[in-house]
Amino acid sequence: MASWKSYRVADVITDIDEEKYVLPVIQRELVWTEDKMELLFDSLLKGNSFGGVIVIEENKDSSPLFAARPFTKDGNPLPSQNREKLPQTQYFVIDGQQRLQSFYIGLKGSFGGKSLCFDLFSDFKNDYDFRFAKEVKDLPNTTKDERPISESLWYYVKDLMRELKETGDEEQISENIIEKYSITDSEKKNHINKNVKAFFKNIFSIEAIGVARVTVNKSLPEIENRQKIVELFERLNDGGTKLSALDLVASKMKGFDYRMESFLREMEDLFKDISLSPENLIKLIFLLQDNYTKEMVSVDASDANFAVGNQNRIRNTLKAVRVFLENAKVYEYYKDSTKQRSFIPLFFIAYHIFHKRISDDEILNFWNNWETGNADFKPMKNWLFHSLLNGVFKSKGAGWIPYKTGIRKLLVVIKEYKGNVFPYETLLSVYKNHPLVFTTQYASDNLDSLDKDFLFYLLYDCKRVSRANDIDHIMPKSILKEKNYDDSVINSVRNFQLLDYGTNRGEKNAKPFAQWVNTPEYVKDKTLYVETHLIPSDEKIWSEDKFIDFCDKRSELILDKINLYF
Repeated sequence: MASWKSYRVADVITDIDEEKYVLPVIQRELVWTEDKMELLFDSLLKGNSFGGVIVIEENKDSSPLFAARPFTKDGNPLPSQNREKLPQTQYFVIDGQQRLQSFYIGLKGSFGGKSLCFDLFSDFKNDYDFRFAKEVKDLPNTTKDERPISESLWYYVKDLMRELKETGDEEQISENIIEKYSITDSEKKNHINKNVKAFFKNIFSIEAIGVARVTVNKSLPEIENRQKIVELFERLNDGGTKLSALDLVASKMKGFDYRMESFLREMEDLFKDISLSPENLIKLIFLLQDNYTKEMVSVDASDANFAVGNQNRIRNTLKAVRVFLENAKVYEYYKDSTKQRSFIPLFFIAYHIFHKRISDDEILNFWNNWETGNADFKPMKNWLFHSLLNGVFKSKGAGWIPYKTGIRKLLVVIKEYKGNVFPYETLLSVYKNHPLVFTTQYASDNLDSLDKDFLFYLLYDCKRVSRANDIDHIMPKSILKEKNYDDSVINSVRNFQLLDYGTNRGEKNAKPFAQWVNTPEYVKDKTLYVETHLIPSDEKIWSEDKFIDFCDKRSELILDKINLYF
């Protein structure tokens, strides 16, 4: 059952300071932006409703249902602590975290190194202007808004809070501010008085925050009570700042075992460079248990137990995955934050390493002999390269959905090879038997069916491609169209290169290729250019009239480059 009571903002902030209000481990981290926090203070001073707060009341000396963490003063999350007995009665916030956290940061702390400021010349009849800034001087002195006073007088909110708390006299504080800034204009004085009064009234006088305390029937089994609170937490998500499906799953797992909070956070921080999101980590936990059908909403205590019980092995496995990517020269491909790389192939590389019959510590050294005696490296690398070149982890049609069909069919195969050599040929047969458009025999006539993103990565020596590059027609499209070449040849990878868009859209635009490349003003180092972009060295075929010969020769250079990696 729940009982409602109203409290002053100042009293709740004091209780947060004293850790009477805490955040259960099932809560996500702060997600509100500066704009939302600023608007919350505007709503508070206007006397608008901003929703109630729901808490679980846990009594002193009791064993709480969940581990919990204090509210943050600077926006950075704090770790949860698991207590056997509480030193005081505490209120575990299950709804209203974002609002309470915003009040606490605005009145007592900072966000991203910025403090909340209040424009004391705000138009109190319409809007109260709050903004975050590192220094008051960083904020504008004037406003373009139509209001009685066009100037601004910014004041740190936490200073105003402290001064009003110490004196309890809003009139005295208004006079102090007027004297400090030598304000003589009567309208400006009126605005300072009105704004300070509104701040004092809504922070210190009015009971503006409604809190519902939910009591828990401790006679029921702990796991049953936890499940009930998590379900309540999910229902409350229907209003306010919605949690994503992933947030809800993470909340469930943290509810089953508080150590999941630090594990999820640590894994994301350690491995975001290889595209490991919390969602991918949870999916990996399912797959390592040979469960490819499990959906996020079906997560249960066994998943949390598996993850926490194997966290060292999972961590070491992902470190070994990173080492593999570095040795295979694909690390820069995955590290490219401008692209959303598919984690699907890494699921199976991780799966194979995790299930090797070696200790957790040996996993860290698994690739020490990758160049000489490691039987897994070459087949694993070739499987990854063929898969990426053929784009099998992107939608391919024919009923192939990588995140569903692909994962299911690949897991069925690889789970039969635990502890054995990586099943390169058998995994490739999954693509061929589906059937997908797939090849390991690269030729001139199938180059354009390959995934251009990974193909260019290989052609340019496994280096991350700059965001400033265009896919450029080596020989200009406009000239080739005039000569009646077929679009399929003009727009072929054989006529594509990566070129910075400033050059592509500027000095090179529509110029005959031979003219452009032989002009030192445009191409300063022709030898380097020819080598970098795999341009045929025979200058006699650099003319648009010899375009087909150029394409034929360049396709040979491209194929030679691809085959180097195998």
